[in-house]
Amino acid sequence: MSAVTLNNIVKRFGDFTAVHRSSLEIAEGAFVTLLGPSGCGKTTNLRMIAGLLDPTEGEILIGGRRVNDVPIHKRNLGLVFQNYALFPHKTVAENVAFGLKYRDVPASEIPGRVQDALDLVQLPDVGERYPKALSGGQQQRIALARAIVIEPDVLLLDEPLSALDANLREDMRVELKRIQERIGVTTIFVTHDQSEALAMSDQIVVMSDGRVEQVGEPEEVYNTPASEFVANFLGASNILDAECSGRTGGKLSLDAPIFGDLSIPAEKAPNLGGAGRAKLVIRAEKLVLSATPAPEGTVSVPATVETVDYQGQAVRYFVRAGETQLQAINMIDEHPFAAGAQVHLHLRPQDCAALPG
Repeated sequence: MSAVTLNNIVKRFGDFTAVHRSSLEIAEGAFVTLLGPSGCGKTTNLRMIAGLLDPTEGEILIGGRRVNDVPIHKRNLGLVFQNYALFPHKTVAENVAFGLKYRDVPASEIPGRVQDALDLVQLPDVGERYPKALSGGQQQRIALARAIVIEPDVLLLDEPLSALDANLREDMRVELKRIQERIGVTTIFVTHDQSEALAMSDQIVVMSDGRVEQVGEPEEVYNTPASEFVANFLGASNILDAECSGRTGGKLSLDAPIFGDLSIPAEKAPNLGGAGRAKLVIRAEKLVLSATPAPEGTVSVPATVETVDYQGQAVRYFVRAGETQLQAINMIDEHPFAAGAQVHLHLRPQDCAALPG
């Protein structure tokens, strides 16, 4: 039985359709991320699961039970929002205990449950403090403790890390995943940050304009995008018009600008039926700049560096090969190539993917 099921969910606000026929199966204990740009419908989906919004059409099931008409307080869900929503006039312990008081938990059990939750988020000694005395990262942990202390069937997280600075966000995403794995709660996480989604998720649901573009494991979604939108939104990609001449065994033959004839694994183009127009997808980090021609088994073309975007450990290059501009992201040991440098672009065909043209 799935922990959460969405069956053909539609949400309209007047004449505007925010969610178009969303269908999704979320397994028990999974960490699933709804990923997409602002306005794509990911938070609307989350709020419908929570019971904060009613779907216009379709059916929502939690643990196999239809919950369309079940109010939020009877769905046994843990929620953490972007702004944490802690009560400033209550102590940390009172904030964490808030949900327990409405679930018929015996008063004698509440202190122990609260302390267990604080121990889990590694803040065992802050129960008597008030939220204003805590840092942003600590407040985020307390909001998480309040959500998990009720032992929810599903944990819903709406961009809970977005208010934190970059370094703290990285630390907290590791901590959040650790806690989720330890307690085993089914978790639905909303974010527009692709690095968070790739690092934390068992499954990623990529959304655009209220529609689900692709559902899959992080490696699958990243390396085998189902659409041009997914290829561009997750990471940096070069997408070139190409011509497919067909499949032979487990290989797909493509003729692409600059790189010529390429033979790529058929599983890297699951939606491409056969001969015809296609799109060649080359991840920016799969294009390697070199001062020397490529070794055997690697395609190599000459190019000129136009722009250098130095990023510390890595550098993003914009290069021109013939009439085509491409981007490449390479790790560097010492100094990057300078603008104007003549280089060779190395590409392994097995690193490419393809889409219908």
